Amino acid sequence: MKKLVPKKISAYLLVAVMLTAVACGGSTEKESGSDQKATATQTDTASTPKTKLNINTEGEKAFKTIPNVGDKMVHEFEEYRPYISIQQFRKEIGKYVDEKQVAAYEQYIYVPIHRNDSDAATVMQIPELDESEADELVSGRPYETNEAFLDALSSYVSEEALSKAERYLKSE
Repeated sequence: MKKLVPKKISAYLLVAVMLTAVACGGSTEKESGSDQKATATQTDTASTPKTKLNINTEGEKAFKTIPNVGDKMVHEFEEYRPYISIQQFRKEIGKYVDEKQVAAYEQYIYVPIHRNDSDAATVMQIPELDESEADELVSGRPYETNEAFLDALSSYVSEEALSKAERYLKSE
């Protein structure tokens, strides 16, 4: 058996560390300041949290709990605040990652919904709500209160989804 020289041991150790980091969900590439799109794996929906983070109010510590979010992404999340629509989030964050990764981030965040101003795509963040139902809610405006909006929403979604929707609504 051939003896390994110290340089070879160091190289093997470095490769082993890099493979371990990648296997554990890390990356061997540093985030760059360029506009080049990052490649990332889509998040497993089984690990989706029960409570999403408000993209306009949460901070660095909370954002770093989201898979594939590092310092650069936290900075980008915060840079475009306040988000007024989910479309705006998709457009701005889509400058840095691909559509699959943006969709993965959406499993962990929400853009607050304003009962009379949010577009249908933003309203569709409410679980169980489809496009035609969101369009119907938008066409039913104006809603005098959040409670009036929730009352209209209750005919489309379950009590659990209604409870989540209440959290997503922008307080007046």
